Amino acid sequence: MKKQHQNELPASISALLPEIALHGLKSHSGQVEPGDIFVALPGEKAVEYMAQAANSGAKTIVAREDAAADFKNAYPNLADKLNLCSLPAGTDMRDILAALAAAKFNTAALPFPVIGITGTNGKTTITYLFEHLYTSTGKKAGVMGTINYRWPGHQDKAPLTTPDCLTVHSNLARMRDQGRVDAAFLEVSSHALSQKRVLGVNFDGAVFTNLTQDHLDYHKDMADYFEAKSRLFFPPYAGSAQLAAINRDQDYGRKLLARLPDRPGIIAYGLGPAPKESSKLQLEAEIISCTTAGLHLEMRFKNQTWRLESPLIGAYNAENLLAVQAIALLLGFSPADFVCFKDFPGAPGRLERIENDRGLHVFVDYAHTPDALINVQKELKNVGFKRLITVFGCGGNRDRTKRPLMGAAVAKYADIAILTSDNPRCEEPLAIMQDVLPGLAECPQTIQEEDRKKAIAIGLELAGPDDALLIAGKGHEDYQIIGTTKYPYSDQQVIREILKCK
Repeated sequence: MKKQHQNELPASISALLPEIALHGLKSHSGQVEPGDIFVALPGEKAVEYMAQAANSGAKTIVAREDAAADFKNAYPNLADKLNLCSLPAGTDMRDILAALAAAKFNTAALPFPVIGITGTNGKTTITYLFEHLYTSTGKKAGVMGTINYRWPGHQDKAPLTTPDCLTVHSNLARMRDQGRVDAAFLEVSSHALSQKRVLGVNFDGAVFTNLTQDHLDYHKDMADYFEAKSRLFFPPYAGSAQLAAINRDQDYGRKLLARLPDRPGIIAYGLGPAPKESSKLQLEAEIISCTTAGLHLEMRFKNQTWRLESPLIGAYNAENLLAVQAIALLLGFSPADFVCFKDFPGAPGRLERIENDRGLHVFVDYAHTPDALINVQKELKNVGFKRLITVFGCGGNRDRTKRPLMGAAVAKYADIAILTSDNPRCEEPLAIMQDVLPGLAECPQTIQEEDRKKAIAIGLELAGPDDALLIAGKGHEDYQIIGTTKYPYSDQQVIREILKCK
């Protein structure tokens, strides 16, 4: 833990630091064990959670003075049995939790670089590309992201793209203590940055992919969403030597580049020639070919030129490849190392091709924003398929304004749109579909089928050998949320069952 950060802590918290190494640290009352230190985050049920932690044997509870006072009044007998560490009313308890986590797990300075990837789309593919690069060059990578949290010899399913603060720090510590990684790569969501889940981690490098409409049920507007994403590139997450790769082909990427100082560790990447007036380092790429077989690129950086082949499809995947190469060059890799991308199979649920004996071109993709749908469909159309058939839906209890935009995005490129259910959660699937329909007005043909399995079956029946069938929205997910229950479900499995393939 950095000394200057310790000095900023209240004296009562600094006094706890020697205890931190000896006892468990929790912020979830349901996980508290005897002797633990429990940090009470603010909320309507803070006092209730403090009581639960106390009943579970917490030795110390850290809370703001208002919550501490309410706890003493409501549960005087419990309060008398433990150490109640009361902090001023204006204290940000997430700052305290992060400081204690960094102290507990000694993660302020790690023996390997930690790279954060943020943006609306591309994060998962980029972490998989990094992992592939490291593995192919005899190195080891740790990853925390949408699909799972993994490093050699370990894998956990991911309930969140970016886990809670204590899980972030404990996982990084386990990667270090087990001596199993040469670098760690984290997908960093806007929620995680807003909620300070990665606070206390000093990111040695960061990638900004893009920013398009998403999560406006959480962020008040796009400006707020951008500000959340931008935090990864500034203190306290970034030091003055942080490496950065930023997409200059995107408006928000250019806006972020303008905010960052000129220094050697920043690379702006993009397709086509870089703007002459830019003072940042530039990684440029030209798409030599983009077909159903994949990408062929030519890169330029400083005085170097090299070519790269990849089975990935589409210009947006060319940008993902550029992002990885940009950081890799700054980390000391050479263009010769990038030949490994020729064998990269892709990330699960990211334009994942489902091989089958019928010779159909079937793809499963996680696209669940208007921009992601536009990008993936545009690329499938551009590589030469005769028709594009898109099966998609919208999630329930999420940003309703996105729904007609999703429909319009599909209508822009699909020859046939099959509107179905996604994760309806606590909304009626048919009501969600009605919200989407206005955006599909310009689609040549629209089919509605609430049952997702039946919708996929319709798509497979309509698809010919020269067509592309895109099943969008769920990607790697192996569940469907109906009401408050997660039911086992996989687009890939449904496709394979219908086509009777492995």
